[in-house]
Amino acid sequence: MGKLERWPYTGAMAVARAYIDAVKRAGGQPIVVDDVADPKAFLERVDAVVLTGGPDVDPALYGEERQDTVYGVSRRADDFEIGMTEAAIAGGVPLLAICRGIQVLNVACGGSLYQHILNAPGVAAHGSPGVPGGARLHEVTLDNDSMTARVMGATRVTVSCHHHQSLDRLGEGLRVVGRAADGIVEAVELDDDAFMLAVQWHPEDTAATDPAQQDLFNALVRAVNL
Repeated sequence: MGKLERWPYTGAMAVARAYIDAVKRAGGQPIVVDDVADPKAFLERVDAVVLTGGPDVDPALYGEERQDTVYGVSRRADDFEIGMTEAAIAGGVPLLAICRGIQVLNVACGGSLYQHILNAPGVAAHGSPGVPGGARLHEVTLDNDSMTARVMGATRVTVSCHHHQSLDRLGEGLRVVGRAADGIVEAVELDDDAFMLAVQWHPEDTAATDPAQQDLFNALVRAVNL
């Protein structure tokens, strides 16, 4: 399957309904945002940010040549989301980063990505991104002293994933708080006390039936009033 077919929404604004529903169940009112010239000024008008899943981040942004496995790159989207992430961190705006979102976060903090995790020995496919029914369920182990574990009420959670990239060199100010059995980084947090949850899996996939996944969205909305 070619790169365009793997991500048919390049050049379009598209958000899976599951994200919208999860935020609304948490009591929030979601809005879908196109790129803005001044992310810092825009964040003064919203309460929190969800960075959703999507296509690959341009490897040039972390100093690498693009491999053939990379697809759907949009520098317009990358630059906007990285700028929004930097502004959210600087301004203490509550942030939930999902799949591509955790990768955007890592790159915004100066980190890098594995462009294709199947190139690493011992790593099995974490689902099939961009393919209907391509999700895979697997277990993630969370640090027991992490915000993510406290929010989800567990240190071992079953998650839905469909990604072919993951975090490599960790960005400045981030710490790993969750991994899959094969070592893939599944959750990170900021070193300071800011409210930020970042997961490699897709909690919106199962949030309607799994309270632990819905609790990530609930916690984001609660953080607005802290």
